[in-house]
Amino acid sequence: MTAWIIPCAQCDALNRVPAERTADQPRCGACGQSVLQGKPLQLTAARYGKQIKGDVPLLVDVWASWCGPCRQFAPVFEQAAQQLQGVCRLATLDSEAEQSLAGQLGIRSIPSLILFKNGKEVARQSGAMTLAQLLGWLRQQGVEL
Repeated sequence: MTAWIIPCAQCDALNRVPAERTADQPRCGACGQSVLQGKPLQLTAARYGKQIKGDVPLLVDVWASWCGPCRQFAPVFEQAAQQLQGVCRLATLDSEAEQSLAGQLGIRSIPSLILFKNGKEVARQSGAMTLAQLLGWLRQQGVEL
């Protein structure tokens, strides 16, 4: 039985979850809330270091409220979060509120997607996509959907 390390979507505590139980709404050992959620979590500089860790990939959407394509892509990203629960975690990073983290990540255009696996950036894509394009891109990056 393989166990995955998954950061809690609520309190950022690292949890060991049997891989075959990720669809069973596992609860956090620290806060008791659901470890995985069917919606993007809000990523901040304070949460970044914990959330990029773990065995379940993290896809970050870097956006800003004034960006038209970002606003158009937001519903697609929400839909993807529901569809990918337990397979890939999704997070949003407000580049205006978190300018130092956006700078640290080298964000040059928005929306930008950054895929992390086991604490390391493995892929990056700029621009809004349809849900089918997003899922196809994730498959190309080795995320098993």
